[in-house]
Amino acid sequence: MSTATTLVTPAPVKRTNTTAIFIIGFLFFIFGFVTWLNGSLIQFLKLACQLQNDVQGFFVTSAFYMAYFFLAIPASVILKKTGFKKGMALGLLIMAVGCIIFIPAAKERNFGLFLTGLFIQGTGLALLQTASNPYISIIGPIESAAKRISIMGICNKTAGIISPLILSVLLLKNATGLEKQINATTNAAQKEQLLNELAARVINPYIILGVVLAILAFMLLKSPLPEPAAAEDDTTTATIDNNKTSIWQFPHLLLGALCIFLYVGIEVMAGDAIGVYGKAMGMPLDQTKYFTTFTLIAMLVGYIVGVVTIPKIISQQTALRTSAILGIVFATAVFLTHGYVAITFIALLGLANALMWPAIWPLAIDRLGKFTKTGSALLVMGIAGGAVVPVLYATLKNPDGANMPNHTAFFICMLPCYLYILYYSIKGHKIGK
Repeated sequence: MSTATTLVTPAPVKRTNTTAIFIIGFLFFIFGFVTWLNGSLIQFLKLACQLQNDVQGFFVTSAFYMAYFFLAIPASVILKKTGFKKGMALGLLIMAVGCIIFIPAAKERNFGLFLTGLFIQGTGLALLQTASNPYISIIGPIESAAKRISIMGICNKTAGIISPLILSVLLLKNATGLEKQINATTNAAQKEQLLNELAARVINPYIILGVVLAILAFMLLKSPLPEPAAAEDDTTTATIDNNKTSIWQFPHLLLGALCIFLYVGIEVMAGDAIGVYGKAMGMPLDQTKYFTTFTLIAMLVGYIVGVVTIPKIISQQTALRTSAILGIVFATAVFLTHGYVAITFIALLGLANALMWPAIWPLAIDRLGKFTKTGSALLVMGIAGGAVVPVLYATLKNPDGANMPNHTAFFICMLPCYLYILYYSIKGHKIGK
């Protein structure tokens, strides 16, 4: 039996868990709202900053997700000093700073400053994710952790459905007409004015977002969120059953970190790259700006299925295996189709991806004992896959580079990821246990 199952005594579990799940669920809503703005930002910044190609556009996701790679381990150190609640509040404040940086970035139309703001937002989220994911896994039986994380996923993806719709309306209103007007303008001063007016659209939304995040940080500090640190440090099972002295002695964790890396890569491809895929097929910006929402609706359906079926009907291992097979099928369908049919299958990848994070996470941190926080930080580092896989896709299909067909580049990036996730669901999560 996993150490996680002995963390909380039976008497107060129900009240404590209900409070914790509600608060962490709200935080996951915030994660989703901020994270899934990136799909709209890629298309907005490509126009406002006059980026030359999609590779530059995907620097948006690179700057955001690379923060997880660099900050996950430091985040685990911070959490050991601050505890979960104070660490999460600090993460919200850091995110607020990242949002405020968008003000000078917009006024200068400085793409580098936008990327800096995104990196700082990712830094705050790295701290929040390093705390919240193991927290929601360890406050109950490890066998049902995927169900609890699925509930968090519903909160996350509900916000993700809403946020790109809001940002698209605010930033990309009449986007196709504006894009044509900017491209057709030959007068440099007039073009500069149009671009400055477009860039200024981002200021007010991010001021509001920054203020909201700061208020939430204060509210979290005052909340009754229970602190499970002492229970998590109960290492009896880990030291006796596993006799481990380092996280590097847990192969299932290391393989799980790679699994998270590839999973986040394909999640970002399905959610943020879907608009770029549509643009590459000649679809207008007024349509492609909403495509991310379609993927997130499919993910929401998947999470609801997870809440209903895990663990009563299917295990989290079975859910992961089924999801990987669906991903292989849908990715192949994208390769074999074109137009709106292909876009539909990319959106359906959201359904295939939904239960992967909820299943991979508890499988990877199972039996870590005192290494749970550090192991969780290693998994959070894997979120950097969202920085790498989309840029690889954009590079492969870049006309200035390999000039590979759009659908081929997409397939080459997606299929190996799903195959590895299938391997982890069948065998990888068992290695070393």
